[in-house]
Formats: sequence, structure tokens, C-alpha cells
Amino acid sequence: MAYLVFEDGTAFAGERFGEWEKRSVSPVAWEVVFNTSQSGYQEMVTDLSYAGQILVLTQPQIGNYGWHHEENEADKTRLQGLIVRELSQGEGSLHAEGSLEEYCQQYNVQGLKSVDTRALTRYLREFGTLPGVLTDTEEAGLEFWRKQREDRVGPDSGNADSDCQGGGREHWVYRSTVKEIYEIPGSGPLIAVLDFGVKRNILRSLQQRGFRIMVFPAGSAAEEILWQRPSGLVLSNGPGDPSALFQGIATVRQLYAQLPVLGICLGHQLLALAAGGETYKLPYGHRGGNHPVIDLRTGKATMTSQNHGYAVRDTSLQGSGFAVTMRNLNDGTVEGMEHAVYPVLSVQFHPEGAPGPEENAEIFNRFAGMVEERLARKGRR
Repeated sequence: MAYLVFEDGTAFAGERFGEWEKRSVSPVAWEVVFNTSQSGYQEMVTDLSYAGQILVLTQPQIGNYGWHHEENEADKTRLQGLIVRELSQGEGSLHAEGSLEEYCQQYNVQGLKSVDTRALTRYLREFGTLPGVLTDTEEAGLEFWRKQREDRVGPDSGNADSDCQGGGREHWVYRSTVKEIYEIPGSGPLIAVLDFGVKRNILRSLQQRGFRIMVFPAGSAAEEILWQRPSGLVLSNGPGDPSALFQGIATVRQLYAQLPVLGICLGHQLLALAAGGETYKLPYGHRGGNHPVIDLRTGKATMTSQNHGYAVRDTSLQGSGFAVTMRNLNDGTVEGMEHAVYPVLSVQFHPEGAPGPEENAEIFNRFAGMVEERLARKGRR
């Protein structure tokens, strides 16, 4: 047996899988979140937006189609824990290259199976996103939190990791981004992608539209990006608190008036912050493949794929030049923005994700149209 233990003493029992030996010596508390998607566990495990988190999957059976490396969203994972009800080895999949359990073992992810994930999700729905610790015994978890309370000198101190840079820790974005610039060939205009933890399917979506792509590390300066003379800029998804990415906000502030820009998820939040807006933490975030979003201009509603714990405060956008164009039909949060003067648009959801229909891919077409229009104007000069 093993346990997920919260600071209030609530514990959920299960069985171990994945990598435990290296982690049991010095346990660490991580933010516990849940995702309601019915499929796509590979994409979730390798989505770098889950950096520094323990992920609970509400779908009862996980791993039933094995592991296919071509479906990974990154060549690494920063997920710290995975909790499921029933773990399958994917024996029925003819094309599997391995199992979810083998991947977690290889990439140092602690797993807990045979957990009452329905009760755990209800707990998180009631109390919001909370840090939890994975331990071999319930007593070890309670002892961990007792020591945390004794050692605590501030809200972000101790061994419980934070998704921001508190306590001298590096922001998860900088532990997820690429280390060096790299290029993806294409016959069309050059697009710069500022990588805060970009998903491969975002890059594929840009490739499908013929763009040549240059991917930049998250810490790149505006001058470094402009030196390459890109025709547009994409601000990617990524993990953690956007307001703690001071360098990223400054870079975006320098760039969004100079290029057509598409912001996705974290990139959407950074655009708002760069324009003087604010973000805030949601009680338990939006993570799943069935979040309804309405376009305020057309009245059209679509189902979207989402994975974020922060949102843009709509009242903070007054005077920023940005107008809210989309809202979440569940809670009214901001799902899309456009600038009144510059060719800049952003979405909180993942347009490259296709939870069913692929109509949200139209966001990439609109961005491509903005790039083409800018190039046409430059050509007429």
C-alpha cells in the first residue's frame, strides 16, 4: 500500500507503480489537480503544463491502449505524480511500444493506482487545488506535514514545492523550455515560437499551414527574436504562475506591437500581463476535453480542450487595448482576447487539441491570415 496525504490529515490509499525508490527517501509535496478527459493520458503525462503537479485522472480505466511515443507532446515529462483508479497494461493494443507503467518507471514519475479517484476528485472540488505528498505509509505522510508546520516561516516555505519562483526555486517554465534555439523547416513565412513548455501538436498545427518555425527558449530577449526577422510570433502554453515570469512578460511587452501574435494558454495570460492586466488562480483550474466556450461576436459555442490553473481578470483589461472575445460557459472566465489596434489574438484553451470536432483549429487559420495580411501590406510599400 501507499498513500496520498494532504495537510489536513485526509489520506487516499492505493498501490504503487512507476518510480518510488528514488523519491521515498525525501518526499516532496506537489500541487494535486484532476483532469476529466476520457482519453489522451499520453498527451497529459507529457504535457509540460503539468510540471510540478500530481495529476488525478477521473476516467476509471487508464493505460488501456498502451504507450505510443509518436503521441507524446514532449520528449520529457515534468509531471511529479499520477493517480488512477484502474491501471491497464494495454495488452489489447497491437501498436503499443510499451505501457504507461513502463513510461512512468523510465521517466521517474510516482504512480498510485487502485485509488478511489471519484472520492479524491470530490475532495478537490470541495477544498480546491491543494498540495499533497505521496508516501509509503499514512503515518509518514502525517509526519511530513507535522514537520512542515514546525518549519514553516512563510506561506511558500518548507519542502512543499511552489509553481512560482518562491523559496529560491526556478520557475517550472525554465525547467520545461528548450535550452537552445532550433528550426523546423517549411516553405512559408518564418514564425517565431516562444517556448514556455510548448506542445508538439501546436508546432504540427503551424507546420500544416506551411510555416517555417524557429523555436526560442523562454528566456530569450526581444532583440534576439527580432534579429531573425520573423513574420509572426506564437506564445506557447506552459506551467506555473504567469505573474512570476517577469522576464517573459517584459519580452512580450516589447514584441506584441511589432508582430502578428497568437497566444495560447500561458501565452494568452502573458499577453494580458504585458498589457497591464492581471491574472488570478482558479479554485481548481480547468483541465479536461469538454469545456464549452462561446464566441461573443458570433454566438457560436464550441467544446474545447483545456489545462490551466490561472485565468485573466477581465476587469483588469480596461484601457489595455484588449477586448474579451470569448468566455467559458461554465464560469464566465475569459477564454479569448483580441487587440483593437495590433494584429494580436489569444485563447485560454488549446486550439490544437481536438476533443471531438476540430473547429477550434480555425484559430491557427486566423493567425495565418494575420501574417499574410501583414506581409501583403509590407509588399505594397
